Amino acid sequence: MNLQKGAVDGATPLRDLSALSIDRSAGSQHSKQLSRAHRRLILLSVLMCLAGAIWLWRQSAPLAVETAVVSTVYPAQALTLLNATGYVVAQRRASVASKATGRLEWLSVTEGTKVRKGEVIARLENRDTQAMRDLAAANVLVAKANLGMGRADLVEAELAFTRTDVLSDKKLVSAADHDSATALRGKALAAVAGYEAAVAVAEANLRVSDVALDQTFIRAPFDGVVLTLNAGVGDTITPFSQAVDTRGAVVTIADMDTLEVEADVAEASYLAIHEGQPVEIQLDAIPGQRFEGVVSRMVPTVDRAKASTLVKIRFRQHDPRILPEMSARAAFLDRGLTEAEHKPILAVPASALFEAEGKLQVFVVENGKARMRPVKRGAKIGDQIEVHGLDQGTRVVIRPPQGLTDGHAVNEEAT
Repeated sequence: MNLQKGAVDGATPLRDLSALSIDRSAGSQHSKQLSRAHRRLILLSVLMCLAGAIWLWRQSAPLAVETAVVSTVYPAQALTLLNATGYVVAQRRASVASKATGRLEWLSVTEGTKVRKGEVIARLENRDTQAMRDLAAANVLVAKANLGMGRADLVEAELAFTRTDVLSDKKLVSAADHDSATALRGKALAAVAGYEAAVAVAEANLRVSDVALDQTFIRAPFDGVVLTLNAGVGDTITPFSQAVDTRGAVVTIADMDTLEVEADVAEASYLAIHEGQPVEIQLDAIPGQRFEGVVSRMVPTVDRAKASTLVKIRFRQHDPRILPEMSARAAFLDRGLTEAEHKPILAVPASALFEAEGKLQVFVVENGKARMRPVKRGAKIGDQIEVHGLDQGTRVVIRPPQGLTDGHAVNEEAT
């Protein structure tokens, strides 16, 4: 009671015990701040690691790229005015038949056989024609024998006339005998003329029989190669092939030295072509070679249905590999080619080239990765650029995407 009173009255006060307690709220707040910063640091580290992983993944993940192949091109492509398509056609071609009608008895050729002009390639049955020819030949002999007899009679009549004429002047024969000798001489002359005419008729009949017999032999009209067989031994051949189970042409032959390309050119491009213009010919059957040609003639009419005109192109050199009906592509050139321009070159699309490290470079694809390769640039042919330092068939990246580096993995999308 007194202590309390002294405290109240001004004696030494006692401290409030609550002031002696430790204030933990400030330490807890500081700890919370440290924990929050620590979590932020961990989160930032995780984000940085994740970003680094994404960056590394992007650096190592394959990039999708377009690729093309180093290919051979021809300098003529830069000189091409226009292109056209067509077919190889033999300008000298014939379906060989016979003017006679009969059964095919003998055939000496097959597809691909080379024949010479006038060579017998087939024969019809001709025993009846041969018999008629023999009869005509016999008639010629008979006519000539009659002519010989007539000429002998004429000689006798001439002698009789001469005697009577001499004796008549001497009045040793009568006028009647002289007139009779004169008449016999005239009859002998007329008989000889008749016999001569008969010989001419018989010889004409023989020539007709020879022609008929010759028509049973089918001959090659010119040097060429047999393309097709249209009839076989035993078939009935008739000139117009109107009857059932008959054939007209026996074989079809072509002169391979007259092969040309017939190309359809759009009428809008007609004025860009002229006779003698150089042409480069490609054949689908012989893809690795190009042939020189020249415009030989232009058909002076337009196909209304196709709006095109027909141009005929002659080969400058004959090649035995070229056959009729081959598909052909013709490139009409601005000028003739030099010797060097006939040779193919290696080229890549212009979009594959880029400058790096002070050099002209391309990306080539090797084992799924892009590798930089330095190249030397050559001539420009269309959208292709001649390059030196690459092999044919090498795959190159065209329009390289940003971020593509040497050794980067790629996924190809060939064009």
